[in-house]
Amino acid sequence: MTQPGTPEGTGPRTRRGRPPTTSLNQQVVLDAALALVEREGPDALTLRRLGADLGANHTAVLRHFSGKDEILRGLAERLIEEALEGFAPAAGWRATLESLARRVRVACRAHPQVAVLVASRVSRRTAEFRGADVVIGALRQAGFDDRDAARYYRSLVQTALAVSSYEAAFAALDSRAREGDRLAWRREYLAVPPATYPHLAAAAPYLAEADEDDQFETTLSLLLDAVELRASRT
Repeated sequence: MTQPGTPEGTGPRTRRGRPPTTSLNQQVVLDAALALVEREGPDALTLRRLGADLGANHTAVLRHFSGKDEILRGLAERLIEEALEGFAPAAGWRATLESLARRVRVACRAHPQVAVLVASRVSRRTAEFRGADVVIGALRQAGFDDRDAARYYRSLVQTALAVSSYEAAFAALDSRAREGDRLAWRREYLAVPPATYPHLAAAAPYLAEADEDDQFETTLSLLLDAVELRASRT
């Protein structure tokens, strides 16, 4: 029975532009968390703020996640899912590892605020397991036993994420800070006194040339060269 003055068939209203509480699920919550972090930065992510963005009480979020920590791990999984989308291992182990590392970097650069927040987390979910299986499989293909494959997997993944999240942190800075840091390589470093810093002064003209792309690719190449050398001794 409708209330007086209420049009027939009109039900409870929800806030415009926000999903009703009954439509919440893990993916909807993670979508909102991702948008919030990218829009306002990592510090903005709280359960109350997330609930407000979803048009629900924060307790509704807790029906789908045990707390903020599980949401962070869900966001970490989102980055890995994006990196693995359309991925297939190459014929050679080194090409597989290069491709995957570059994909992780692209995902982190696409979502710098999220990458800064979750790069050190272990998601413990399907995409992460799939990525681990690919990397360990490539290392076993290179000739390493299971113990060494496990060790080098941890080193490779942590290095790729560390370099990618460093780039993401730089991208997340405000424009003035970014420009100041970029100019430092051509200004303060070029002005160091050779008598005090002879080696730095000699290399200073070339520091600005080592841009972000060179840094990532150089680090990746150095790391995989070391892996390849150890594989040849196995």
